Amino acid sequence: MEIPLARPYFDSEELQEIGRVLQSGWVSKGPEAARFEKEVAKYVGVKHGVAVVNCTAALHLALLSLGIKNGDEVIVSDFTYPATGHAVLYCGARPVFADVLPDTYNMDPSKVEDLISPRTKALIPVHAFGQPAQMDEIMRIARENDLFVVEDAACSLGATFQGRQTGSLGDLGCYSFHARKGISTGEGGMVVGSDDLLLEKARYLSVFGMKTAWEREKAGEYSVPEFHDVGYNYKLSDVLAALGVIQMRRLDEIIKTKRALARHYTERLGSIMQLRLPVEAKGTMHIYQSYVVVLDEAINRNRLIMEMKRRGVQTQIGTYSCHVQPVYASKQKCPVSKGLMDRSLALPFYYSMGEKEVGAVVDALKESMREMA
Repeated sequence: MEIPLARPYFDSEELQEIGRVLQSGWVSKGPEAARFEKEVAKYVGVKHGVAVVNCTAALHLALLSLGIKNGDEVIVSDFTYPATGHAVLYCGARPVFADVLPDTYNMDPSKVEDLISPRTKALIPVHAFGQPAQMDEIMRIARENDLFVVEDAACSLGATFQGRQTGSLGDLGCYSFHARKGISTGEGGMVVGSDDLLLEKARYLSVFGMKTAWEREKAGEYSVPEFHDVGYNYKLSDVLAALGVIQMRRLDEIIKTKRALARHYTERLGSIMQLRLPVEAKGTMHIYQSYVVVLDEAINRNRLIMEMKRRGVQTQIGTYSCHVQPVYASKQKCPVSKGLMDRSLALPFYYSMGEKEVGAVVDALKESMREMA
C-alpha cells in the first residue's frame, strides 16, 4: 500500500527506552508500567491507572470491579468494535445495545431509558473515533437509575467534554494503546478512575488475584501469596509500558497535528455531495483517532474500498453495528448504527501524514467514485 490506513509514530527515543528496559532485566510488569500508569492518570485528572494488555481486558476488569455478574444487563453503545460487548459477555452478563446519533456516531441518550430493566446495572458509552459522547445526559440517566458508567474511551485519550477528559467522567474509564490509537504501545490498555477500592480490585484481578511481582519485590518481608478470587493474566509488560511513557510526551502534539489534518480533509472533501463528514459536537474537543465519513446510500461502500485499494490507498469500514453480529443473538433494532456500519468509510489518518497524502487520498476517492458512477 502506498498510503496505509494508519501508521504509529516511533523514533529513536522509544528504541533507547526499550533498550534501557531490556538491560535492566525487569521486563514483566514493574517500574515502567507504574510510571506509565501515573503519567496517564495525571494527564486525565484521576487518582489511579491500571495498565493492562489491551482495552478489552480493561473493560472486562472495569465491569468485574463494579460487580457485574451472570444475569445482569449492561447497556452498550451499538456502533463500536465488538470488544465492548464481548467484555460484558465475559462477565456472564448480557449486552443490551443502544442506537446512536447519526452525526457523532455516539450513544443516543434518548434511546437509553427505554432499555433499562430491573437487571440493568451499568451503561457503556463509547467515544467513537475520539468524539466525546453526550456525557451530561448519560450521567444524568445513570444517576437517576442508580447505574454505573464505564466509559469506553479506547479512541479518545486527550478528548474533552465540557473541559474534562474523557475517561474521567464515569465511574471508570478504559483506554486503548493499539497501533491505530493516538498513542501506541503496539497493544495495550488501561483502566482509570479515582475510587481507591475499585482500582485496587482491578489491579489485583489483572494479576491472577494477587499482588504484582514488583510490589512483592519491594515488600519489607516475604509472604506466600494467597488467591481469593479468579484473576487474570492481564498485566502490561515494562517493555511496552516504556513505549507508553515516551508516547505520552508526544500526545498533545499528536492531537494538534491530527486535528489540523482533519481540517485539511474537511476542506478538501466539502464539495463532494455524496459524503457526510465527521462533526465536532458543541462543548467537546474531538481528537480524531480516525477520520470517518458516511457515504450516500447509492454508493457501494465495499466496492469503493476495493477501488481505493487498486489506487494504492487503504481504507476500511468505520466500525461495527453490534446488534446484528451473530455472537450476540440480539433481537434489538438499531437502524442508525446499522446504516453507519453499511456506509461509513475510514480514510487514511495518522500523525506522520502530510497535506500531500491527504490530497492524494481525496483525489483517489474522487476518481474511484467517478469510476463507480
